Amino acid sequence: MPIMQDQTHMFLEIIDPEKIQYQGEVSLVQMPGLMGSFEVLKNHAPIVAQLASGRVKIIDAERNTIMMQISPGVVYVRDNHITIILEN
Repeated sequence: MPIMQDQTHMFLEIIDPEKIQYQGEVSLVQMPGLMGSFEVLKNHAPIVAQLASGRVKIIDAERNTIMMQISPGVVYVRDNHITIILEN
C-alpha cells in the first residue's frame, strides 16, 4: 500500500541494511553530498546522488529540527519522495 503524503510536505525514508532509521513527512532535508552539502525542498527535480558520511538535517512537518549522523550511501528524489539508502 503506498504511503500518502499531504500537499505541503515531502516523504523521507532513511534506510540502512538492518532497519528503517527514519520515516515521515518533512519540509526540508539537508545532506552531505560527495562535493558538499545540499538541500532538497518540495518539488525538487528528480535526482540520484552519492552521499558522504556526515550529518543529515531534517525539518519535519511540525517544524522540528532533527540531526542524524549517517554513513555513506545514495539518495533518490522523485515526486516529493526522498529515499536515502545507507551502506551501514
